[in-house]
Amino acid sequence: MTHADFLKAAIKTPITLPKNDWDGPKRYFNRELSWLAFNWRVLEEAENPRVPLLERLRFLSISATNLDEFFTVRVAGLQALANAGNTTLSNDGLNPAQQMVLISKDAHELLQAQQRVWIDLHKMLDAENITLLAADNLTEAEQEFSRNFFMTQVFPVLSPLAIDPAHPFPFIPNEGFSLALKLESLHDGRPLQALLPIPQQIDRFMRLPSDGKVERFLPMEELLLLHLEALFPGYKAKGSCAFRVLRNSDLEVEDEAEDLVREFEVALKRRRRGDVVRLKLSTNAPSDLRRLITRELKVEDAEVVEIDGMLGLTDLSELVLDSRPDLLWPSFTPRLPERVRDFEGDMFAAIRQKDLLLHHPYETFDTVVRFIEQAARDPDVVAIKQTFYRTSRDSPIVSALCEAAEMGKSVTALVELKARFDEAANIRQSRRLERAGAHVVYGFINYKTHAKISIVVRREGDKLVTYTHFGTGNYHPITARIYTDLSLFSCRSALGRDATKVFNYLSGYAQPEALENLAIAPLNLKSTLLANINREAEFARNGEPAEIWAKMNSLVEPDVIDALYGASDAGVKISLVIRGICCLRPGIKGLSENIRVKSIVGRFLEHSRIVCFGNGYGLPAKKAKVYFSSADWMGRNLNRRVETLVQATNATVKAQIMGQIMAANLADEAQSWILSGDGTFERPKIADDAQPFNCHRFFMENPSLSGRGKAGAADVPELTHTKE
Repeated sequence: MTHADFLKAAIKTPITLPKNDWDGPKRYFNRELSWLAFNWRVLEEAENPRVPLLERLRFLSISATNLDEFFTVRVAGLQALANAGNTTLSNDGLNPAQQMVLISKDAHELLQAQQRVWIDLHKMLDAENITLLAADNLTEAEQEFSRNFFMTQVFPVLSPLAIDPAHPFPFIPNEGFSLALKLESLHDGRPLQALLPIPQQIDRFMRLPSDGKVERFLPMEELLLLHLEALFPGYKAKGSCAFRVLRNSDLEVEDEAEDLVREFEVALKRRRRGDVVRLKLSTNAPSDLRRLITRELKVEDAEVVEIDGMLGLTDLSELVLDSRPDLLWPSFTPRLPERVRDFEGDMFAAIRQKDLLLHHPYETFDTVVRFIEQAARDPDVVAIKQTFYRTSRDSPIVSALCEAAEMGKSVTALVELKARFDEAANIRQSRRLERAGAHVVYGFINYKTHAKISIVVRREGDKLVTYTHFGTGNYHPITARIYTDLSLFSCRSALGRDATKVFNYLSGYAQPEALENLAIAPLNLKSTLLANINREAEFARNGEPAEIWAKMNSLVEPDVIDALYGASDAGVKISLVIRGICCLRPGIKGLSENIRVKSIVGRFLEHSRIVCFGNGYGLPAKKAKVYFSSADWMGRNLNRRVETLVQATNATVKAQIMGQIMAANLADEAQSWILSGDGTFERPKIADDAQPFNCHRFFMENPSLSGRGKAGAADVPELTHTKE
């Protein structure tokens, strides 16, 4: 049966929602409030006594960083709509202004909670001899060190700015952190208002000399106030406050841009100068300084947040010290897959034996890098094709592609310029590839290319063999250390043909036909999901086993949610692991009573996207239909991006994805939160002396199934429907 035939057969009976009291918008959770709920869970990890202290500090920093990005992107967009009088309703029935009211209330409470958590962690750090000081707590020796440090490491990069008719208020960039000062001349008592922007290129905390037992730090704002006389000689301070600016960071690009790279460079400059969406100001700021800042930045009172505590909690990541391993997660070294070791690192030989699935970060991402590096240096490789959404600054994969192009191989790189906050880095990488002789394309103006695909074409005897890599994560060696993702390597001709058609679509708009083991957005990925959900519903109506197990970052798309509701009503048992946003209400009688949802927030960022359909059999895995994907179930992914949904057909790969990865995620209790129909999340009840199952620890301690194709872990938990 072709893919098109499957779709026609599967959608012959459309999914319909049950008629009940939950018809209408209230059957969905609000997307923005659901995201805030996720960031509350991140913050809760900063309070979790089972988490090492410095890792708790890291979670606090992540929570603050997440919230900043939320305001500069999501809230900025809603605020613009509300200010324009837009009354378009969200899926849950709220207009932009109504959403802004709810967001502001929840976000303000989250900001206050972050400060409370910081106060508690600060005390715990003190107890562990990691101390954040005020300037008046420095010893004489530390004062001398601070003077030398200030003059040699800080003073040369500062630009103290007087504010008067001859010196207008300067531009403060997004996430810019500054001190506002009230000064008075020592000579004639004349007042002066001034600004001291703190460059983002210098650390937020000055590390003082250590005796190896105590680590002492001074915040940069304290250091600057301590040495104002060097910056404004002849003046004394009469008052000061700190402030931090968040600006609209969403990019707008002309649809008909003739030179996409140049248009993005212009757009990046516009982002830097976007409207202010939030001004964070230290509490008890002198009233005249507050008026000056708000007037010059053109912010309303509703956009000002007073912080009674530390501004810029995101910078606390600087205090996560490698020198204190006793306060960090136990060290972990990702494994090299056994099969790759068996073939002495020869990736092509390992892949030829059979499909190879890797589970990152438990299995090293260096294997992906090795695949491209080996291809670049192999004289039998004639062509390499690669997508890039995000990658590291000094990417070894980009270096390998440049080397391959310089050696005369045909290299094609699809570089996505619209990868938010990585646009500038991707422009640099594209120019580097072009200089080496690679063909660089940018995909579609209207769609982001989020698919993660590599192709290596190798001459073997008298034929060409296509090796493919499909991933759920970015080609980014740094984030691959902390994101859980899947990588599939294969030389099956069907996947090679599918991948080649996708690249032809990206580079030449040739819409792919007759895909064999692959569905892609925006063409048929969503319809494939809906068809499979509908098929499970039909099995349930016919009295056959019907189950769905899925894992992703976010679930927002209303058509998919409604299909899941319809399947639940038909009797399909549905277990979902949704790390972040979830707009589906689980466990509602007459709507979703057969759907269970959990979220995992722990040591690693759950990032892989998986969906398994019982296929009329339920268990075992060998009968199920198993897919992994680059796409979350959101409107942007399914309708406005190029994404992949890859069907796993190899028995070992299916067993690993469904019988090990999905099973362990569903069995996890240590890092899990259970979502109820009213939108609240609760941790499973765990006794103080219990050792709850932790899926991250399980995968760190157990070899995967991918090694030599045998079952790896003896205690893989049994795959079941998620518990209440």
